[in-house]
Amino acid sequence: MNDEIVLETRDLTKHYGGVFALEGADFTLRNGEHVAIMGDNGAGKSTFVRQITGVEQRTRGEIIFNGSPVHFENPMDAREAGIETVFQTLALADELDVPDNLFLGRELIRFNLGPFSILDYRSMRERTLQALQETGVKIPNIRNIIRNMSGGQRQCVAIARTATFHSKLTIMDEPTAALGVQETAQVENIIRTLKDQGDPLILISHNMRQVFDLADRVVVLRRGRICANLDIRNEDITGEDVVSYITGARTQREYEGTAGTHSVAA
Repeated sequence: MNDEIVLETRDLTKHYGGVFALEGADFTLRNGEHVAIMGDNGAGKSTFVRQITGVEQRTRGEIIFNGSPVHFENPMDAREAGIETVFQTLALADELDVPDNLFLGRELIRFNLGPFSILDYRSMRERTLQALQETGVKIPNIRNIIRNMSGGQRQCVAIARTATFHSKLTIMDEPTAALGVQETAQVENIIRTLKDQGDPLILISHNMRQVFDLADRVVVLRRGRICANLDIRNEDITGEDVVSYITGARTQREYEGTAGTHSVAA
């Protein structure tokens, strides 16, 4: 990890009418850093991700990615800029098979004939098998359409798609929420591989054990506001500390007052 800032948000805010889903979020992610975002249901975690990735348009605020202000109109814009995201809804095409989903929007062309171009299915299948092997994802038949797969297999396909293309930033929104023990271990190994490669990652998770195993820092959202920013590599930080911010037992004022004790990250 180095000091190069990959992503920064300033006063990022989203209102739905009179509802403040996200308010004044100032956030920084450095190259190679893995940051977990935690909070209770409705705290603003997924709203935060939707603003960054262009799923929704922010009410106000700035997003700076790789040193430049950005304004993504949709998730494809974010992907083209180098942000790969695994959403809770997975965003898979149910009627397509695994290679078609991995290369959706990035199909390999065998003969470029404009609207009548011929896709290179063989290369996409070969690269899919290679990607699944590298990420440790086991899919018995990659020609099987997504609709016929288990929830765990579908989730692993979405994560393999994200890990396959070396992005500038990976975001995972509750990637293991619906998975069993073995599939969860596969996903966590993918995250560790990204860490070893020096790839920055934002992880949204309710799993405290997972967060402390995989992340460098925890940002806590409560009622749409960032209320804590904790360097969990510091052994003084515990799961109980994180929970105290999630529940509101510890306040923003207390958080600022204990910054030295808790090694709060900048």
